[in-house]
Amino acid sequence: MNILNRFLGIFLSPQQTVKAVSGKPVWIEALIILFIFTALFSYFTMPYQQQDTYQMMKDNVKLRERMGEDRFEDYLEGIKTPSTAGTLVRSFLLGPLALFIGFLFQCLIFLGMGRLSSTEGRYKQIFAVFLHARFIDIGIGGALRLFLVLSKKSFFQTSTSLAVFFPKLEVTSSAYIVLSQFDFFQIWAYGIIGLGLSYVFKVEPKKGLITAYVLWFIKTLLYIGFGFLSRIYMI
Repeated sequence: MNILNRFLGIFLSPQQTVKAVSGKPVWIEALIILFIFTALFSYFTMPYQQQDTYQMMKDNVKLRERMGEDRFEDYLEGIKTPSTAGTLVRSFLLGPLALFIGFLFQCLIFLGMGRLSSTEGRYKQIFAVFLHARFIDIGIGGALRLFLVLSKKSFFQTSTSLAVFFPKLEVTSSAYIVLSQFDFFQIWAYGIIGLGLSYVFKVEPKKGLITAYVLWFIKTLLYIGFGFLSRIYMI
């Protein structure tokens, strides 16, 4: 099964695709594709993210007082006119690198969780299944969000999560921070990961799905916590 068949198969026949990937764990091509999606999404949306951040931060009186007038103005200038080199480094190096580290760590956790109920399965199998399932949220989900950002010319006002049903919510509100973590494409992706884990560990699909969604839920809680901490800095 070549990479095109595997990419399409995740959407059209996910069960057979993750079964094939778990049996023959190829992952390099999938990782490269995810890196490309991540880098391009970051590069093309960064101007809108910086624009939204500038508009949100420029009238932040409390932050101005904490940082001091000169440092605050330098901070705003850095947001408003970022260097081209910095944008390229963040988009094409730091972003994919952080993503890769996150992938490795999550798959290690999946391996540890799987060992609680099975002696089957190898890290390479988990990694391959995980990467292919992420075509859903990072690939197609990312492409959709990129289209929305470019259409609306706003980064913060676009979402593929539950927050999309509440367009009037402020991005710094508690409700938005919580709802934005329930991304439809990511929930879908972790369901496919769960199916793949059932083949890797040779357990019932139910156990694979529980394993995947437990880690997704823990990750979601962590991101919500980070969101609240960030809000303290921003308001």
